[in-house]
Formats: sequence, C-alpha cells, structure tokens
Amino acid sequence: MAPPGWLTEGLRPRAAPVPWAAAARAAVALAAPLAVGTATGRPGYGALVSMGALSGVIGDTADAYRMRVYNIAVPQLFGALGLLLGTLVHGSGWTAVAVLTVVALVSGMISSIGAVASVSGLLLLLDAVVGAGLPMPSPWWLPPGLLLLGGLLVLALTLLAWPLRRGTPERAVIADSYRAVAGLLEATGTPDYEDRRRTLTQSLNQSYDLLLARRARRHGRSAALVRLLAQLNALIPVVEGTAAVHLRPPEFGPLPAAYPAAVRELARAVERGRPGPAPAPAPPELPELPEPRGPSTRALAEAIEHADLVVREAAPDPYGAADRLGRPAGLRVRARRATRALLLSGASWRYGLRLALCIGLAQVLVSVIAVPRSYWVSLTVTFVLKPDFGSVFSRAVLRAFGTAAGLLIAIPVLAEVPHGWWDVPVMAALATLIPVLSAKGYAFQTAAITPVILMLSDLLNHQGFHLVAPRLYDSLIGCGIALLAGYLLWPESWHTRIGDRLADAVQDTASYVTLAFTTAPGRDEPARARYRRRLYRDLSTVRSEFQRALTEPPPVGARAEAWWPLVIAVERIVDTTTATRVRVEHGAPVPSPAEVALVARELTDLAEALRAGTPAPPGGGPDTLAPDCALARLHHEVRAARSVAYH
Repeated sequence: MAPPGWLTEGLRPRAAPVPWAAAARAAVALAAPLAVGTATGRPGYGALVSMGALSGVIGDTADAYRMRVYNIAVPQLFGALGLLLGTLVHGSGWTAVAVLTVVALVSGMISSIGAVASVSGLLLLLDAVVGAGLPMPSPWWLPPGLLLLGGLLVLALTLLAWPLRRGTPERAVIADSYRAVAGLLEATGTPDYEDRRRTLTQSLNQSYDLLLARRARRHGRSAALVRLLAQLNALIPVVEGTAAVHLRPPEFGPLPAAYPAAVRELARAVERGRPGPAPAPAPPELPELPEPRGPSTRALAEAIEHADLVVREAAPDPYGAADRLGRPAGLRVRARRATRALLLSGASWRYGLRLALCIGLAQVLVSVIAVPRSYWVSLTVTFVLKPDFGSVFSRAVLRAFGTAAGLLIAIPVLAEVPHGWWDVPVMAALATLIPVLSAKGYAFQTAAITPVILMLSDLLNHQGFHLVAPRLYDSLIGCGIALLAGYLLWPESWHTRIGDRLADAVQDTASYVTLAFTTAPGRDEPARARYRRRLYRDLSTVRSEFQRALTEPPPVGARAEAWWPLVIAVERIVDTTTATRVRVEHGAPVPSPAEVALVARELTDLAEALRAGTPAPPGGGPDTLAPDCALARLHHEVRAARSVAYH
C-alpha cells in the first residue's frame, strides 16, 4: 500500500535554508500595494500591482545583483505585453481563443532559448490568460502599467543593498567553488569522492554562468571582473590536480591535510576581497605544503601555489594570461543566434505546438461549456506544461496536491477575513511563505502561491468564498488536459532522453582524449580546460535529466535507472583522462599515438552503439594495452563502461 517512488520523490521536501531576506521582500512587495490601494479607495489597482510583484518575487532566483535586474525586469516586460494582449481580446469569444493559442505557440517556442526566456514566455502566456479572463480597469494601458509597477517595486527592494554588497554574491560563489575543491581533496581516495565531485561540478557551473553572464554585458575590461575571472580560472588547475591525486597509487598514503587547508584559506581570502582591481588587506600566508611525492602531488602543489599568487595579485593583467573561459559573443550576436536557432529548432516548434494545442483545447472547452472562473483552466495548463521545469506528469500530479493544500489555507482566509485593512497583514503573512516553500519543491510552491492568487482575484472580482470550489475543479480540468494533450499524445514524453545525451557526451569524451594526448606538454591548456568544463556540464545535464525521469511513472522511471551505472562510468573516464594528462605534464610517461587512437576508437564505438540502441561488445575488439602503459588505467575505465553498456 506504499505510494509509488516517483510520487514520493516529488512530495519529499528538499532541505534548504530559510531565505529570510527574500521572505521579507515578498511580504513588503505584496502587502504595500494593497495598503496603498486601500488607503486611496482603489483596492483593485493595489491587487494588480501586487500581481506584478508576485511575478517578480517568483522570478528573483539569481545571486548577483546585475543578473537579478535582468531576471526580474525582462520577464516583467513580457508579462505586461501578455496582459495587454489579453485585455484587448477580453470578452471577444473565439477571437480570444485564437489569440491565446498563438500566444501559447510563441510562449512555448521562446521558452527553449534559456532560463530567463523560459520565465518570460511563462509570464507572457499567464498574464495574457488573466487579461482575457478577468475584467480590467480602463484605459487599456493602465493594467499593464500597474503590473510593471509591481515588478519595479520588487526590483527596487532587491537593489536596496547593492551599494553595500556590490560584488559580494560573485565573491561568495567563487569562494564556494574553492571550498568545494577543498572538500573534494579531503575525499580523494575514498568512496565519497564521486559525490563531492558532483557537488563541485554544480558549484563551478554556477560560478561560470554568473561571470559569463556579466562578461557578455560588459565588453570593456572591468578591473573587478578581470580579478574575479582570474581567481576562478586559477582554480581549474587545482581541480585537475585533484583528479590526478585521486588516482595516484595507494602506496603514497592519504593526502596530507595541508593541501585542503590551503585551498580553504584561499576561499576565505577570495571572500574577504573587495570590488575593484585591488584586493583586500593581504591574506595570511598559506600553510606550508609537504614535499610532493610523485607527479600527481607535484601538479597539485604547483596549482595551489599559482592560485595563491592570483588571489594575492593586486591587479591581474587582463591580457597576460590565457583565458580558460572563452570570451562570449555580444548580446546582439547572441540574440541573432538564438533567433535563428529558435526558428530552425524542431524541439522549440514541438514544444510550442504542444502548449498551443493544450491552451487551444482549454479555451475551446471553457467557451462551449459553462465552467466557473474558466481562466483557471488555462492558467493550470500553463504552469504544468513546462518540460524545462521538470516532468509534465509529475508536475500535474504535484500541482493537484499543492492546489488542494493551498485551498485549505485559502478557505478560512476568504471566509473570515473582511476586505479592507485586514487584507494587508494577511497578505504579508501569506507572501512570506512563497520564498520559504518554493525552495522545498513544486508542490510546496503551489500550496504557497494558491491562496495569494485567490486573494488577489477576490479583490478584482469580489467572489469571496465561492472562488474555492471552482478553483479546485478548474485545476483538475487543466491538469487533465495537460496530461492527455500535452503528455500522452506525444510519444517523446514516454521516453527518457538520457541515452541520446549520454551518447553525445561519450563522443565528446573521445574528442577530449584525442585533444589531451596529441598535443605537447603545456600546449592548448585553455582549449583542454574549456573542453573539460563543457563535458562536465553535459554530464551534469544528463544527471538533471536522470532526476527528472525518476519522477515519471513506469516505464520511464525504471528505464532511467538502467542508465545510471553508465553515467558514473563516463564520469570516471573524464576524470581519469584529466588525471593522466596532469601526470604526463609532470613527468609521467607520454602515451603513444596508437594507445590514444585505440581508446578514442573504443569510445566512438560506444557512442555509436548508444545512439543505435544496440549493445557494444564489452571487450571492444582484440586490441588491448599493456598493463604498464601510460593509458592502462584509462583503457580499463573505457572497457568497464563498455561492459556496463553491454549488460
């Protein structure tokens, strides 16, 4: 009688700290407009401003202030446009159905560009549905303007601490990456190494995303940004040295504690820095490192000493060091690329058509059948049918649970709280729950948002307690439409994409092996570092796809579990390749071209087998490598991966 694993996986709350600052901002941003609206006798206006603030609170997920400006402002503009379009077709019957269907197609297609575009597409469609379903005050420009005012309020509250904390989030995220490396060093040679390395991959992804996003918007050589990039770049050789230490012979014993202690001291020095080209007061000297024993520890010691020099350097030369990140294109160039990819991408068209079909069906249904508060049906479809936010199936189920829980909170509020000044403290209390519960999971976020939306809708429609039952019915209808027309009718929803993405990662690994061992020592280091980062990012995406598939019902979830051992095996191959290259750089034997070609060929064969869905022979052919050759360990890991794929 126990519930299925795919359901309990989504209902289990995630461990997360309480975001006190975000909770306080949410309380002020949603309650203050209601207070102003009540004081001026315009509660409906206050509700519209609070709706815009709600979108801003939900979208405020970035760390750095510059990115928070972008994450809040851009989606708000799309939301205002959606509300304007919806208001213009309100009460126009089949014209509204056609317009919302087209908006859904555009919303779905732009959601494939990236995270900010996904939220922008979501708000474009959500606010268009709200505008088409609710009567809005005149003139036509007033509702979008009030909505934007709410977003600006959240933005202003968010930026209050910018003058005092400028650069702090960026330094904190880089320091966290240094600490993750220290934790990885402490786990070398132990079973905890794989978990620590995955934690490090996520931390590096976050750091690089943050700095690359800033750099794409500031093409001038910002001294503060150059310093941050130099500190993050200096960490990559330490990561490579850590991989080499993990695979060193056991006779060298455990790694001395001085190595992770030195990296932690560097993390503290990075975090104590200040904006601008000059560092904070000189950090204390690093603990003295033991005499290196072998190529692995020699590489690690040199990397830590280099990172120490970079962290202490007063003004890194912006042109002196090779850039391991690669300079991103400008916004205009990236916009053209994104538009071209959007129009030519089959995946974006398929998702746009899925969303348009579901929204069209929802609007047709509520047009021919008397459904109370009918716009909730399309709202539910929009929230559920977001594959980039997770499993469509599990989101539909979790939204039903979250809506039911949210209604339990909303029932006493709508039944007992009189309109007027009592709305203000009640809204403040409910708003604080949104950031707190959003960190716990999708069902918990839905439970927090539902009573807030019902309160705001009641201020616009004055339906009171009578909103509760229609809200539940409409949510269940919307979930059903999303499951039938957005999930079951599309066979690609029944299959996991882990195999195809893993095949791409294996093929890229073959190219990485060739690049790593066909260049002379000291050559093409930035290219290899970028390639390795891309590989780990791809594998991180595979892991995310794996976690998403686990929340799907059988047989998708069961099939996903079968890929897990191979994901681990490919990660070990990348680690071993990096470690072997580092050892070669510091005196270990150089592999022959024949050895490199054999390993690369076996990886390519494995990638082709994964794409074709056929098993690759575990032995990989008659060729083999001598036990004492330079790539013996790497070849062993490749054979192990082929064996896993074969079984």
